[in-house]
Amino acid sequence: MRHAALYLIVFSGGASVLAIEILGTRILGPFYGVSLFLWSALITITLAALSVGYVLGGRLADKGPSFRGLAWPLLGAGLWTLALPWLKYPLLGATESFGLRGAVLATSMVLFFPPLTLLGMISPYAIRLKAVKLTEVGRTAGDIYAISTVASVVAALLTGFYLIPNFGVFRLTLGIGFFLLLISFIAFASDKAKFATAASLVLVLVSGWGFATASPERVRTDENLLAIEQSPYAELRVVEWEDNRVLLIDGGGHTVVEPGTWKTLYPYAVVMDLNKHFFDGPGDMLLLGLGGGSVAKSYYKSGWEVDVVEIDAAITRIAKKYFGLEDKEATVYHEDARQYLVTHEKQYDLIIMDAFGSSSIPFHIVTKEAFALVKSRLKPGGVLAINYEAVGWLDVITRSLTATVGVHFKNVTTLPLAEPPDNLGNLVLLASDRALEFDEGEHLVRPRLVMDDAYAHWMAMTRNHAWDNRFTAERGDAPILTDDLNPSSLWAERINLVARRVLHDSFEWSHLSW
Repeated sequence: MRHAALYLIVFSGGASVLAIEILGTRILGPFYGVSLFLWSALITITLAALSVGYVLGGRLADKGPSFRGLAWPLLGAGLWTLALPWLKYPLLGATESFGLRGAVLATSMVLFFPPLTLLGMISPYAIRLKAVKLTEVGRTAGDIYAISTVASVVAALLTGFYLIPNFGVFRLTLGIGFFLLLISFIAFASDKAKFATAASLVLVLVSGWGFATASPERVRTDENLLAIEQSPYAELRVVEWEDNRVLLIDGGGHTVVEPGTWKTLYPYAVVMDLNKHFFDGPGDMLLLGLGGGSVAKSYYKSGWEVDVVEIDAAITRIAKKYFGLEDKEATVYHEDARQYLVTHEKQYDLIIMDAFGSSSIPFHIVTKEAFALVKSRLKPGGVLAINYEAVGWLDVITRSLTATVGVHFKNVTTLPLAEPPDNLGNLVLLASDRALEFDEGEHLVRPRLVMDDAYAHWMAMTRNHAWDNRFTAERGDAPILTDDLNPSSLWAERINLVARRVLHDSFEWSHLSW
C-alpha cells in the first residue's frame, strides 16, 4: 500500500506541474497575449522552479525521508494554487510599470515559481524514500521519473484538450489546488501523523466545498463583462465598454460594434468595404477569420455570397449570440484556413484574410506557399485583402508581406489607418493581377456631404484616409516569408508589446479579469 501511495503522489506531482504551466497561458493571456514570449517565460519559470525543487528535495530527503516530508510540499503547492485567483489582481497592478516583458516575467515568477518549486521536490524525495539499497537506486530513479513524466503527458493532453474548454480556468485552478490538498492528506495518512492528517482533512473538506460552490463571479463583479469562454484555441470575452460591445480574444480587441444596430466601430472593417468597388456587382467572398462577424454581415447586406473559415467554433457561437450574426449571412466552416484552401477547390472573387491573432501572426498563412494556394482559389481578376496590425505604415511586416504577396500578384498596395504614420494601427494590404482602382467620384463619399450623420461622416473619413494614402511598400531588406523561414512571430512580439500597452492604458483591469 505504501508503494501504491508513493506512486500516486509522484503521479499527482508530475501531472500538476504541466497542468499549472498550461494554465499559466490562460491566466496571463488576457493581459499579455498568448504569444511566443509568454510561452518562453512560462517554460523558463517552470524549468528554473523544477531545478530548484530538485536540489531542495534531494537535500531534504537525505536528512531522513518520510511520507510526511512529501506531504508538506504538496500541501504548500495546493494552498498556493488555490490562492492564484486572488493573488493575480494585486500582482498585475504592481508589475504594470515594469513594461510588458518585465511584467510577464515578474508576474509569472511570483504566481508560478513557488508551487512549481514545491512540486519539483517530490521526485528526488520519493526516490530516496523508496530506495532502501544502493543497488536499487538506478531502477528506483528510472521508475519515479517515468511515472512523473507519464503523468505530465496525460495532464498536458487532458488540460489542453478537455479540462480548460469544459471547466474553465477558474474552476480548474481551484480543482488542481483541491487535488493537491487531497494528495497531501493521503501522504500524511500514510505516515500516520494524526494531527497533520486531521488538519489536512479539514483543509480538503473546506477547499472541496469552495471548489464545488465557487464561480468566477465571486472573484469578479464587473457587470459589463457579458461572457467568458475558454475554447481550445483562446480565451474569449464579450464586454460592454462605453456603450459599445467588444469581442476580446486572449485580451486583444477583435470586434467593436454598436449593440442592436451591429454597426461596426472598428476602422479596418469599414475600410474592408472598399473592396466591393473593384467589382461591377456582388460576387463570392471567402473570409478567413470570423471574429464578431462584422465583415461577413457587411458583405451579405451588399448581396455577396459569403463563406467563412473559422477554426474556433466558440467564436461562431459568440458571434451569433452577442453580435447579431445570422445563419443566412454566412456559411461557416470550422477548420484551419490553410487546410480549407487545400481541400476546397471553389474559387472566389474576393478572399479576405482576417485571421491574425491578438498577439501573434498565424505564420503558416502568410508564406509564399500559402499565397500561391490563395491565388489558385481566386477567379481571374480576383482580389486578396489582408488585415494586419503593425507599428508604423512601413513596419518590416508591411514590407515583407508586400514582397511575399508580390511573388504571385502583379499589383500590391497597402491602405493605412494609423495616424501619425509611425503609430500602432491596422493596415489593409490588397493584391490582384489587375489594376486596383475604381471610380472615386462614384464610390467615395466626401465627409462634408454627410456632416449631419456622425456615423456616415466617420466612415467616409476612415475610408477616404485609407484610400487617399495608399502606397506600395519597397521591400528593402525585408525577407520573403516561406514555410521554411518565417520570422513573423518575432515581429508579432514587438507589435504585441505596443498593443498591450495601449490596451492596458485604455481598458479597465476588471474587463480582463477572471
